[in-house]
Amino acid sequence: MDTVALKRTWSQVAAHGDAVPGFFYAHLFLAHPEVRELFPVTMATQRDRLVRALGRMVSNVDNIGEVVGYIQDLGRDHRKFGTISGHYPAVGASLLATLKHFLGDAWTPELASDWADAYGLIATTMITAAEEAESVPATWSGEVVATERRGMDVGRVTIRTHEPYAYRAGQSVAVEIPQRPRQWRYLSPTHAPRADSTIDFHVQLVPGGQVSGALLRDVKAGDSVRLGPPIGDFLTLPSDGDWPDLLLVGGGTGLAPLLAVLDQVAERHRITGTGPRVALYHGVRHPWGFYARNELNAYAGVPWLRTRFAVSDDPSFPGSRGPIGEVAAADGPWYGYLAMVCGSPRMVRNTTDALLRSGLPADRIRSEKYEEPYTQQAGEAGDRAASPEVSQAGVGLGIQ
Repeated sequence: MDTVALKRTWSQVAAHGDAVPGFFYAHLFLAHPEVRELFPVTMATQRDRLVRALGRMVSNVDNIGEVVGYIQDLGRDHRKFGTISGHYPAVGASLLATLKHFLGDAWTPELASDWADAYGLIATTMITAAEEAESVPATWSGEVVATERRGMDVGRVTIRTHEPYAYRAGQSVAVEIPQRPRQWRYLSPTHAPRADSTIDFHVQLVPGGQVSGALLRDVKAGDSVRLGPPIGDFLTLPSDGDWPDLLLVGGGTGLAPLLAVLDQVAERHRITGTGPRVALYHGVRHPWGFYARNELNAYAGVPWLRTRFAVSDDPSFPGSRGPIGEVAAADGPWYGYLAMVCGSPRMVRNTTDALLRSGLPADRIRSEKYEEPYTQQAGEAGDRAASPEVSQAGVGLGIQ
């Protein structure tokens, strides 16, 4: 399989911009009209999300070993859409037809074979994971029990699931609200699992975002919601309980999964009297972005935690100023610490670069890689995903 050719030809196709998803969806819906119901009623926010993720994942199939767990998560997660194994060939055929259309004479039999093989490997990994998860629900039902506006563009939504719902602190959960059917959005619980089955999510309003706006303005107590299976493991602590000291760096609502990790560590200290030291850094663009004071005030005075905050875009702010990753890196060295970084794509990339320059090894820096699983994500106060309308999580190879 010529992976260099896969990458090169995907770049050539992607250069055609909006025409690529336009052709892809026209081909998919004409050839397989039965899959249309898996997608949102309005495709305005869908845009090129699926096509872009497909192209990047398949053309980077040589790196599949690095993210096989992520791809398996996607396979399990896509059960919530009603995706079945028979849908994968339909999507693959439309992807190959799209490539052939835009590559023209460059679409050779050898290239067609390589793309088919690469897509088959990705799809088989997802299908196998989905089949292995058939004994657990594809979705869980729940009810909104409370909403709270935390500021101009951030709020909290509390959901109680009707059935037991198991997740690990630091994971993400796809949520569907009745105001936006079939428009699933990923959010991160802000705490470790609770005995009362409630889950708090922090939501940041995205300009023009259909789902984030509805979550903050329209969702009310009593509304029914659906949750997909939890995904992600890069921001979770080892299950064997061998936890190193932690450097948690969050931008905007990227703080949410780090709060969950902090909650888990606090429980260890409460039960055993010992546990890792934690240094938590929260960066925002403007001072009103520090929305999580209630959660952090609960840890005031604990000896194992220190916190620092920074504002990047307000020169009048009397405290620390600048990108939060650079602030954290300057406080190093962080020998022996495990760094967990979460925020917008630019924030994650800048923080990772700053920590690497400070001497922290790459294998001690962790961040989720949603939607663009082969590239680092990184903006200071944004959501976790590269997509402008995904709150704190990723789309991946997704029907969103």
